[in-house]
Amino acid sequence: MSEVSKIHPSAIIEPGAEIGAGVEIGPYAVIGPHVRIGAGTKIGSHTVVEGHTTLGNDNRIGHFASIGGDPQDMKYNGEPTRLEIGDRNTIREFTTIHVGTAQDMGLTQIGDDNWIMAYVHIAHDCQIGNHTIFSSNAQIAGHVTVGDWAILGGMSGVHQFVRIGAHSMLGGASALVQDLPPFVIAAGDKAEPHGINVEGLRRRGFSPDAIAALRSAYRHLYKAGLTLDDAKVQLRELAQQGGDGDLHVEALVNFIDTAKRGIIR
Repeated sequence: MSEVSKIHPSAIIEPGAEIGAGVEIGPYAVIGPHVRIGAGTKIGSHTVVEGHTTLGNDNRIGHFASIGGDPQDMKYNGEPTRLEIGDRNTIREFTTIHVGTAQDMGLTQIGDDNWIMAYVHIAHDCQIGNHTIFSSNAQIAGHVTVGDWAILGGMSGVHQFVRIGAHSMLGGASALVQDLPPFVIAAGDKAEPHGINVEGLRRRGFSPDAIAALRSAYRHLYKAGLTLDDAKVQLRELAQQGGDGDLHVEALVNFIDTAKRGIIR
């Protein structure tokens, strides 16, 4: 075990756990034998980190969280599947994050700089990007993909295998059962599209021309009365205008092309 700054005497660190420099582990926390915790990470009291779990550097884990537990999947039979969490994530109290399953890649993965609030559930085999926000009680089922900078509102629920595109926003208490394209705001009991996430894009430095192109793409996709195939033709043409928005519109079209559950529409 590497030198650490503070481990409470009541914490249980199983033999085999790898603890980086400057790690803090609170009272009654439990760290399993296959866990690796990177430098500067802080683990709150009564939190359990188990399974084949890797935490990167400078993460902040709140009290009573459950990280790396078995999947809530009846097919799981104890396979040594994994959970990998990157750097500088905040994971608040009572959050649950599970390892993957052998039926998928065997890996649940969370990137860097994510803000995950209290009581969030991230199920097995989910793939979370960077800079996302999960508001309190957001719940995502197994095999869900969440792109960079996406925001999930409080008490939202996401069906298994759904993809949430980069820079999108899902409103509070919304149920998402199909893919949410990048840049789009959605909300409702059955989530429906409500425009482009303009304010979020501005905050992240998107140019006025890029935002205008995405607004135009949204009109073709949702407001022009086109079939999805016809809308994709229009989007591909829009992605060849030679402006700042070309790459973003192309990313939108590529996302739609690879949707297996269909997109909200």
